[in-house]
Amino acid sequence: MDNFPHSISSSSDDNDSYEDLILYTLLSATRDMVRERGESSNVEKKHRKWINRDREAAHELLIRDYFVVDSLYDLSKFEKRFRISRNLFLRIPRDLARNYEFFQLRWDARGKRGFTTIQKCTTALRQLAYGIAADASNEYLKMSKKTGRECTYLFCEYVIEFYRDIYLRHLTKSDAEQLYVAHQAKNGFPRDAWCIDCTHWEWANCPNAWRG
Repeated sequence: MDNFPHSISSSSDDNDSYEDLILYTLLSATRDMVRERGESSNVEKKHRKWINRDREAAHELLIRDYFVVDSLYDLSKFEKRFRISRNLFLRIPRDLARNYEFFQLRWDARGKRGFTTIQKCTTALRQLAYGIAADASNEYLKMSKKTGRECTYLFCEYVIEFYRDIYLRHLTKSDAEQLYVAHQAKNGFPRDAWCIDCTHWEWANCPNAWRG
């Protein structure tokens, strides 16, 4: 069953090149999370009190807040909080759901619906974007610490596996030129898209020790 909002198109737009840069940056960041997975798996297990969380209501709230045409928060708020555009966000969970069982909508043995792809990717991106704890979204997404951590680790692992050959390959001269153009069009900075020292950006409050 498709758990994606149908009101929003996930087709590429004029910002494809810039979104490629963002996705490349995301992939680079996820590698550290994958390395930490082995360390956390050795943590002593503790008895947890079972909490009856309303996953379906949390999904509906998330959709109303960010993913419908008249969403509570507009595109600028979405990009500020998720650190990527909504089109790019929707592209990632669709790719993951098509290729990895964990990110597909499933039901347990009791017939209770599990977390949707949107919920799993949201908690993963929130942890990556803000460096928050795995259970920081518990109240909003109704997701336990264990599940939130698992979503983030598998998100990192699968995103790297799926997009690695495209975005983690060595840049060609043509790739670099396209990224420079997209970066300058988006941010107004010439040339180097990764180093602020090469942007020649005037900073009014620059410390005296750094001037020149």
